[in-house]
Amino acid sequence: MGDEAELRILIADDEPLAAERLQLLLAKCSGIDLVGTASDGESAVRMAQALEPDVLLLDIAMPGLDGIDVARAIAGPNSSPAVVFVTAFDQFAVAAFEVAAVDYLMKPVDPERLERALGRARAYVRQRREEPGRTPSKTSQWLDEFWASDLTGLVRIAARDVDRVSAERDYMRLHVGRRSWLIHHSMTALEEGLDPELFVRLHRSAIVRRDFIAGFTRNQSGRWIARLADGGEQPVGRLYSDRVRSIAGR
Repeated sequence: MGDEAELRILIADDEPLAAERLQLLLAKCSGIDLVGTASDGESAVRMAQALEPDVLLLDIAMPGLDGIDVARAIAGPNSSPAVVFVTAFDQFAVAAFEVAAVDYLMKPVDPERLERALGRARAYVRQRREEPGRTPSKTSQWLDEFWASDLTGLVRIAARDVDRVSAERDYMRLHVGRRSWLIHHSMTALEEGLDPELFVRLHRSAIVRRDFIAGFTRNQSGRWIARLADGGEQPVGRLYSDRVRSIAGR
């Protein structure tokens, strides 16, 4: 950490074993000052306001105020700590993005993944100290990973590895090569959360990675069809036909 001050960290988790595991992991990290542990949302808000931590490691599913509510309650232009959600559930990722969390960790927390999250938190805190009064931005404003369920448990999927996203009722299917996973997000939230330099929405039920598009053709009715790198096709919705021209630079 060099001459940087220690990161003051507050843990908020209603599961004693989960909180203890985080404490043990933090004890192995350098430059950390654990200032307290809260066991519910209300106490997390009170302790955050009293102790003014730099970072809040925050569970989401807690009795009373949940983690999303806590993040909203402590948000402020000058004193809002970096929020890192730590949860056993993947369906809250978009909600976490909306409250400007700097990272989102899945339980059981991987030590290397925790170190990455703390690195993002340090960048947040550094910017806040250098530019007081300005709301710090996240290290990246775009979703960079997803967690999806499969038969073995939870799988981490890097956003830049996703070829395309298709809607299936209340779920979105992430297509990565020949495999796919369902996640419980909305298409609109994904469109807002994914980097527009990497992804483009071509239909009300489809988002495609830009470099996965091999070209465009028109069908007999004049509608655009995107030809995909795997040989598949994706119809372009009428409302999204302007995206074809922007991608082709026309």
